[in-house]
Order: sequence, then structure tokens, then C-alpha cells
Amino acid sequence: MQVFHTKNKVIVTCNKRLSSYLAEEVKDLGYTIIREFPTGVELNITLTECIKLNLNLRCASQILYCLNSFKANNPEELYQQLVEMPWEELIDFSGYFSVTSNVDNPTITTPLFANLKVKDAIVDRFRAKKNIRPNSGSDANKTVVHLYWKDSEADIFLDTSGETLAKHGYRKIPGKAPMLEALAASTILSTKWDRKSPFVNPMCGSGTLAIEAALIATNRRPGLFRMNYGFMHILGYDEEVFFAERRILKDQVIKNIDLNIIATDISEDAVDVSRRNAKTAGVDTLITFEVCDFADTQVPEGGRGIVVFNPEYGERLGEHSKLEATYKRMGDFMKQHCKGYSGYIFTGNPDLAKRIGLKASRKIEFYNGKLDCRMLEYELYDGSRRPEHERPVKN
Repeated sequence: MQVFHTKNKVIVTCNKRLSSYLAEEVKDLGYTIIREFPTGVELNITLTECIKLNLNLRCASQILYCLNSFKANNPEELYQQLVEMPWEELIDFSGYFSVTSNVDNPTITTPLFANLKVKDAIVDRFRAKKNIRPNSGSDANKTVVHLYWKDSEADIFLDTSGETLAKHGYRKIPGKAPMLEALAASTILSTKWDRKSPFVNPMCGSGTLAIEAALIATNRRPGLFRMNYGFMHILGYDEEVFFAERRILKDQVIKNIDLNIIATDISEDAVDVSRRNAKTAGVDTLITFEVCDFADTQVPEGGRGIVVFNPEYGERLGEHSKLEATYKRMGDFMKQHCKGYSGYIFTGNPDLAKRIGLKASRKIEFYNGKLDCRMLEYELYDGSRRPEHERPVKN
């Protein structure tokens, strides 16, 4: 199976509500999108072309190369289809593979059973053809096979990513309740930031938003931080292709750039974690870190920058009343200290959002895990301009 040189259906997945940002990334890389859906996009490309996508995409989760599509009404029919496939041409007999799945079939009560049928088919094929079998398990750091099975329609894929792309590889210390890197990148791409003006991130936590902003502004891609992907463990892989793509990543980094990214947090530990994560990402010299209450954050004057908050949402009992005052203070801070900026607050609590005391010009939908969230945008006029809803009504 010449998968590295044969065009086939490829599904690039992402978390819900990130697909529009993912689609823009894919198009910017020169690919044609066949279909866009809530959790990804579909392309028609070779497995070799998947290498470039794996190294470049910020908003993606997995890149799945389709090997075969077929009908299967039950586990036995699934097995019969899979055991006929030439797995010995894809997986090294001395290698290791794992199986993941997304299954919605009335005969399957647990995806683990579907995974087992896939594993059985692959192992039995090896025994029949080679009289030996590769090892298998749950680790996603070698060859990964993915089953998508809905009703009677089944697709079997090679997961060219392996471990998820949504984690960008630089965050060795996650910190408290960190925002997933793919989500952080998507929220930044949803803003009006021009990648040159100030980026201010009070309540920075583990620094993910500030770091992703620096990575985006300097065109540093996630592939710079990772050396293991699923495609590397498929027979026919040419490592020169990978290293050539990685050289391109290094060459396209913008080195001489005048950035003003400010990240503050009241927790000394959080700022220490942020600094260390930023150093791993190679952008620590581009970010000014400071330990202080968010209201004491020094906002550069005269710039049309952005200020971004990702506060707590008050999910635990007893937090809500305390956070009401915090949300009000965030609104006051933006009104008083961020004039001329665009303000953004990412929250999963609409009741607390009402305490901000500002009218949002946009409410951008996201999910953080399973939590329904909004990125609230505020235009913080400098006094010479007032939005219509705040202008006095003429009699």
C-alpha cells in the first residue's frame, strides 16, 4: 500500500467550535478543503502531505488518513473486512500499534470491544501472512489505527499524529486549570490582534495565552517542539521529508521582532511556571512577566492592542459570590486603564459575565472541555469615541 504517495480522504479533527480557525490554517498552508464540519475538515491528500499539516497546525487534534471505507452491520462483518487488509505492508512486525475509535453502532455497547475486534483482525492477518505479530496496547506513541463506525458505515484510518496535536509540547509544567494550547491559539486567532501591537494578559496562570501569542507573532509552529508522530511508525516513511519540513519551520521563524507581550498574575508560583514554559517555547525574552494583582498590570499607552482575561468560572460551591467582585473589577480595570484597546474575557459563566458592567460587541462561542464558554469582546474607546448605546438620547 503506497499510502505516502496515494491521495485519499483525510480528516483533520479539532475540538468543537475550533473548525473555522482550523480551516483558515489549512487553507493558509495551500490545501483545498472538501468539507468543513463542527469538529474538523476533510481533505484529499497523500500521507506525505499529512506530515506538513502535523508540523504546522495550531488548532488541530488528529490527522487521520483513510485506508478503507466499507459497510459493517456487526463486529463479525467489521472483522472480516479488516482481516483482508494488507496490514503487513503498513506496520512493522517488530513494531507496536494501538487502536482508537469513534463508534455509534447498535451492536456495540462499549468502544473497547470494537477496538478489540480491530486488534484481532490485524494480529490474525499478521499470523496468517508472517506467522508472527506486532505488539499492541493503549499507548499512542507508535502506529495508531483509528476506527470510525456509525450505523453500518465504517472508515478505517491511520492516525498520522499519534499523541494529540492539541498539546503543543512546550508546556512541561501545566499549572492550575490550564487552557489547552489549541484552544488558546484559537481564542487568539478569534481576536482583532494584529500580532504587532501590545498583548496584555492579566491573570496569566501558566502563561498559555501569552506564550501562544508570542508563538503566533513570531511564526513558531508546534512542530518545532515535537519529534515523534504517528506517521513515523508506518512502513515507507521517509525521514528526510520530515527533516526538510522541520527546516522550513526553523527558517520561517521571525527572529527580529518588536513585541510587547505582558503577562501578570498575583501568584508567584504561577508566574514562575509561566516563565519556565515560555523558556521551553523559546519566547521567554519576548514576554514581560510580573507578579501583581491584575488591577496593577501596567498597560502600554497609545497602542491599539488587546487585553485578554481567562478568569475562573466559579464552578465550585461558594466561589460565585467572591468572583462577582472580581468580574466587576475586571470591567473597571478595562474601562479605566485600557482605553483604546480591545478587551476580551473568556468565561464559562454567563451570570458572572453580567457583573463585568460593559456591553460586549461580540460573543464568540467556544468549549473548554465540555463547558459551554464565550469569548466576550469589548471595544474600550479612549473617550473621543462613544458607542451609540452609550450616547445621550436627543429629545
